[in-house]
Amino acid sequence: MGQSVGIILIEDDDGHATLIERNLRRAGLTNGFTRFADGQQALDYFFNEPSQFMREDLPPTVILLDLKMPRIDGLEVLRRLKADRRTASLPVIVLTTTDDPREIERCYELGCNVYVTKPVEYDAFIEAVRRLGFFLQVVKLPAATR
Repeated sequence: MGQSVGIILIEDDDGHATLIERNLRRAGLTNGFTRFADGQQALDYFFNEPSQFMREDLPPTVILLDLKMPRIDGLEVLRRLKADRRTASLPVIVLTTTDDPREIERCYELGCNVYVTKPVEYDAFIEAVRRLGFFLQVVKLPAATR
């Protein structure tokens, strides 16, 4: 199996967040999950002093990011994460219902590593998250520069 990976889930929909975490765990991930319900909470975590994220003992981390959120949307979160040297190397997987080609292109321009469209149908959504869980078990991540 792969290395231990911390997962930061930035998702405003409680139902989606529960399904994502539950099905990643069912896929075999026992890693630490941290969830933020909007972009402002996530940015506070990464950049407000003292930042919990800057601790040295945290495992390599991957971010699962929704785009459509209140207060600060996912595009702005992605832009700020990739613009800061301390967080630029963090892998960001956009996990959203939006399948607009312009939005997909914009996310890759801003530096997202993977773009996954959440299927609307429940069973397809569960299967997509399960496959993402298998991917996260074998992916190799860089250590974050903190």
